[in-house]
This record gives sequence, structure tokens and C-alpha cells, in this order.
Amino acid sequence: MSYAYLFKYIVIGDTGVGKSCLLLQFTDKRFQPVHDLTIGVEFGARMITIDGKQIKLQIWDTAGQEAFRSITRSYYRGAAGALLVYDITRRETFNHLTTWLEDARQHSNSNMVIMLLGNKSDLESRREVKKEEGEAFAREHGLVFMETSARTAANVEEAFIQTAKEIYEKIQEGVFDINNEANGIKIGTVSTPPTSPIGSNVSGQSSNSCC
Repeated sequence: MSYAYLFKYIVIGDTGVGKSCLLLQFTDKRFQPVHDLTIGVEFGARMITIDGKQIKLQIWDTAGQEAFRSITRSYYRGAAGALLVYDITRRETFNHLTTWLEDARQHSNSNMVIMLLGNKSDLESRREVKKEEGEAFAREHGLVFMETSARTAANVEEAFIQTAKEIYEKIQEGVFDINNEANGIKIGTVSTPPTSPIGSNVSGQSSNSCC
């Protein structure tokens, strides 16, 4: 499948916040309730359409454990977008966001688009982090914010696509040097774009593990 651009993403955050489940929901439109912890890095991909152009998203799902942090750091380089995920039912995963964000900004391109996701919004009765807290953190650090549910698919599509839109807008504004693949953007071979709407699942692949 030809595409106009390829955007590389990295998904980061503590263990068990639902990173792999979000990726699986986005690429395969399914939820896997029983899963193994990600070891190192897993991979998924999917085509979307933005502004009439085919965009391929190449998504690297990283392990949240401290033992794999050095591996994760190597994937920041060459990522155009990052999804920083916490679990709204576990306060400690929210408290660790500052550390993750510092790590991301230290090891990535300064123009990388970062989306903050409060996952597991379907577990409202177990909520420990208010939505307003997530919004405030995002405002303070210049991030885009959404609450998502990998189980119900709420805002999952929107999160990945909104991140792509932000990257695409930066390309149009000349912020990204698209000739430098170290920025996480690759120019593809353009064909006549299909008439499918934004976010259509033209093709996809993912690993089987979750979170």
C-alpha cells in the first residue's frame, strides 16, 4: 500500500496502564483482556487518511518496567509522535508522568508531538485521577489531552489520529524537516488517495500481546 507520509509513534507510560491494549484496539479493533507484559518493544501499523492523503502510522509500544527504560530511550530518537499513557484508576501512574515526560523530551526531537492519555475511562467507579487533573497537567506542559478506554474503544481512534493531524500541520508549517528521517517522518510514494474517511482502517497489523 503506497502512502504520502510515514509517521513513527512511540507509546510510553508505566506498566499496566494499557499501552498495548490501546495499540491493539487501534490496529485490530479488538480488546484483549488477558495479556502478558510487553518485553522490550512491540510493533503495530495502520493506514489512515488526513487531508486526502494516505498516512502510514508505524507505532512502537514500549515496556513500562524500569529494566527496559534504556531500550525505550533508543526509540524516542526517530519518533514524530508520542502517546504518554497513565491509568485513571492508579494515582501512581499519574504521579510518574513528569519523569516520563522529562525522559521523552531529553531523548527525542524537540518538535515531537506528545499526546497525554488517561486510559481506562470505562472504570469510572475506580477513578483516582480526576479528568481536570489530566487537563491541567497537559496545559502546564503543552500537551494534547484525552481520556480513553481500550476496552470500549472510546477516543482511541481520535487519539492516534489527532496526533497525526498535529504532526501533519507541523509539516505544512515547515516545522519538521521531512528530508531528515531522524524526525520520525518518511516521505512515501504517492498514489491516488481513496475516498475513505479519516481514520478508516485500510490496513493494519499488530502484535498479540497487550499492555
